[in-house]
Amino acid sequence: MIDQEFHRIKRLPPYVFAEVNSMKARARAAGVDIIDLGMGNPDTPTPQHIVDKLVEAVQNPRTHRYSNSRGIPGLRRACAGYYARRFNVEVDPETEVIVTIGSKEGLANLAQSITSPGDIILVPNPSYPIHMFGFIIAGASIRSLPVGPNGHDIMEHLERAVRHSVPKPTALVLNYPANPTAEVVGLDFYRPIVEFCRRHDIIILSDLAYAEIYFEGEPPPSILEIPEARDIAVEFTSASKTYSMAGWRIGFAVGNARLIAALARMKSYLDYGAFTPIQVAATAALNGPQDCVEDLRRLYRERRDVFIEGMNAAGWKVPKPPATMFAWAPIPEEFAHLGSLEFSKLLLEHAHVAVAPGVGFGEYGEGFVRIGLVENKQRIRQAVKNIKQFLNNPPAEAGARKPLRVVAGAGKP
Repeated sequence: MIDQEFHRIKRLPPYVFAEVNSMKARARAAGVDIIDLGMGNPDTPTPQHIVDKLVEAVQNPRTHRYSNSRGIPGLRRACAGYYARRFNVEVDPETEVIVTIGSKEGLANLAQSITSPGDIILVPNPSYPIHMFGFIIAGASIRSLPVGPNGHDIMEHLERAVRHSVPKPTALVLNYPANPTAEVVGLDFYRPIVEFCRRHDIIILSDLAYAEIYFEGEPPPSILEIPEARDIAVEFTSASKTYSMAGWRIGFAVGNARLIAALARMKSYLDYGAFTPIQVAATAALNGPQDCVEDLRRLYRERRDVFIEGMNAAGWKVPKPPATMFAWAPIPEEFAHLGSLEFSKLLLEHAHVAVAPGVGFGEYGEGFVRIGLVENKQRIRQAVKNIKQFLNNPPAEAGARKPLRVVAGAGKP
């Protein structure tokens, strides 16, 4: 009987979302209609021309063989073409582009490639869990940089981290548009960070998975638009959100040739690349008509507006996200004492709406919940109605200090 604890598993804390997910599964098994706004899982179908290309490619038996862990040449060229069109950045598809099995796999395997046990990695907090745990699995120690809507100055925290870390940090993770906070930044944000990291020989991993899901202002930039960034940075993008291809698991890493080569070497030992027809279809996505991307942006914008207007009318003031498919919502003051996990559990049990507790994205995510715009507008309106009823008539176990009351005529959800 195996009873020892495994070293890498011991470093992983209990999955914060597991309790909510378990409750959700039990409720559905009991026949309860749960509106799931917890996971960033697109509900829209992949555009038809991309599906058609997959079907066409899979008919060719040659595509059933092992693929290439670096990605087929056509897809790497298509990714380079996307960077040229979208960001005016020229990259070499042979040495500066690699295809990943989703950006999550790429981030985790690059962490394995560049990390020695005990390395200090700087990670924003709150952030998408793989940003932290990819490095923890690789044996690193994490130093959190507080970020988010509370006005944290990342340069101040970055400078303090370098001054007070032993050994000095080796890598920094960035993620804008941000998951979970939905923050967007411009090139003026990146410039001092690139300069600082070059001076201190710190690698930058930029997660740009939500580059095309934005609603106002200029399109989010790539850190590689700063020429000097190519000396130290790799950027991860994904087809998951841009083309509703989450389950297809296809993404890209672009940037510094030495870092791309390190990732390629690691992947050569671990996988044979994504199934070739998926890569062919992803090539069609990048090279084909892009009106489907604008349609998706419009859809998420409409859902966002329905949700935010409904929540404001219900008395829960949720900031309007400028990008991503998420709203980062501060827990209403009357329920703040519960913490994000207990508040999420009560919403699930009594409003039948699943959200993600903010603490699951790091300790600085406490006091918030992440709400995914991954149901249609009718379902979102129903979620707003359910949440409004919960807020106005909280269950006794909530211990709400005072219930929210909406003034008559304040608006319909």
